[in-house]
Amino acid sequence: MSSTPVDSRPPLDDRPGRARVVLLSLILVAAVANLNLAVANVALPDIGRDFDASQTQLNLIAVGYSVGLAASVLYLGALGDRYGRKRLLVLGTVLSIPACLIAGAAPNFEVLFAARLLGGLSAGLSFPTTLALITALWSGAARTRAIALWSAIGGGISALGPLVSGLLLERYDWGAVFYVTLPLAVVALGMALRYVPAHVNESTAAVDHLGGMVSVVLVAALVLGINFAPVDGMGATALGLLAIASAAGVVFVVRQQRAPNPLFDLEVARRRIFWVAAVAGIVVFGTLMGVMYIGQQFMQNVLGYSTLAAGSAALPAAAVMVLVAPQSARLIEAHGCRVTLLLGYAAIVSGLMVALLLWKEDAQYWKIGLGYTLLGVGVGLAGTPASRSLTGSVPVRRAGMASGTADLQRDLGGAIMQSVLGALLTAGYTASFAATIAASPQSDEVSDQVKSTLEKSFSGAADIAERYPQYADQILAAARTAFLDGDTKAYVAAVLIVLAGAALVFFVFPKRDEERQLLAHYHRVDNVAVSVGDDG
Repeated sequence: MSSTPVDSRPPLDDRPGRARVVLLSLILVAAVANLNLAVANVALPDIGRDFDASQTQLNLIAVGYSVGLAASVLYLGALGDRYGRKRLLVLGTVLSIPACLIAGAAPNFEVLFAARLLGGLSAGLSFPTTLALITALWSGAARTRAIALWSAIGGGISALGPLVSGLLLERYDWGAVFYVTLPLAVVALGMALRYVPAHVNESTAAVDHLGGMVSVVLVAALVLGINFAPVDGMGATALGLLAIASAAGVVFVVRQQRAPNPLFDLEVARRRIFWVAAVAGIVVFGTLMGVMYIGQQFMQNVLGYSTLAAGSAALPAAAVMVLVAPQSARLIEAHGCRVTLLLGYAAIVSGLMVALLLWKEDAQYWKIGLGYTLLGVGVGLAGTPASRSLTGSVPVRRAGMASGTADLQRDLGGAIMQSVLGALLTAGYTASFAATIAASPQSDEVSDQVKSTLEKSFSGAADIAERYPQYADQILAAARTAFLDGDTKAYVAAVLIVLAGAALVFFVFPKRDEERQLLAHYHRVDNVAVSVGDDG
């Protein structure tokens, strides 16, 4: 055994040459994934009308990208650690181009959903690699600042997605929103090829391919099962998918315990800083995406906003995320991740309460802007410590595991929160509209087919209103009331989930001094492991 442990991390507060242009290249690659993730929401009402889609189909289009990304990030992150992070980054950026083209020209729901899955897979190749490279190339306070910019600009670009989509939908049909990232993808690809270093602190160990494939099944089945759960006639399918997810979860854990080089190191995952940060990030990013998903439909369907106005409403969130990120990095250095996370959670709960109490049928824009601003402050504060805690608590050779988990925070969190909140919205909408029809003196005159269309989504009710203009006002008024009943249930659930996440952070995440001691301990343990491996 070597007498001196080998330090697998860069020197304290280190950064690569041409650090700014390297970081810009990584942020642009991440921006392609973030923007593609966000562009569909504003177009959902138009897609629903064009394809006569149910609310569940709209939910699937919204989460399809997240499913593809979340299901693949752990496996692809490990492949990047072994076979070259830059290689996967470039491949994913290239693949995003045909995914966008297919989505924009999709002739039906099935093709659009498949294109969204393909786009998510392309992001699974490139997006986790960006954070893995930041982890490998930066250290110390410089890494915290780099992660803060990566997190804030990524979140800000996600919030800008609705604005860009709204601008395009003023003049073009919904397919145009999927083309918006094509120029950005070309620029990002060129910069990545030129400036991003290759083969930095990569692993030489074999990849756990079986574990990777099981992880894909686990995440995909979980998210789709949640989506199908509230749909009439789909109960057996939902239960089957959730049973598959449960079985895959058991197989995955057993495999990771026995694999010689596990895809997801359970010893590392059990570290308190790691697993609490992982759960905290899922709540933070998932809440933002869930509220954006429901909020865009609320503004267009209930308030009657144009696509441009609805997209513009999220601008405060984008602006404050970028402005707050540097403060988040300073708070972490001064007070630790726990305090910074809790401040972020407080702002998120405040934003949700604004949505719950003030986002009504007669809501003025300042109420919408206030809710988004508070959410943006919360994500800007909490996003950096959530990602930084993950990357700081693992050895660099496991950067793909940390970055994959950080991406799962966003994408699995977003997929689950969108699915849960979307399911509650659907269930509340359907129940409310069904009750309205049953209470109407003319309920016997409404055919089963019309009832089904009215109850499946707001866009379905809008189609019926066009077919029966003499009842249009009553139909649309009932649809708005039903939508508000559904989104109230969704926002209440979101508040409870965020409060549970805040309680976990408050009681379990270490305070600043203990956090620093634990990180130093992890670092020593990992150096010894590398030393033993080199001598073995």
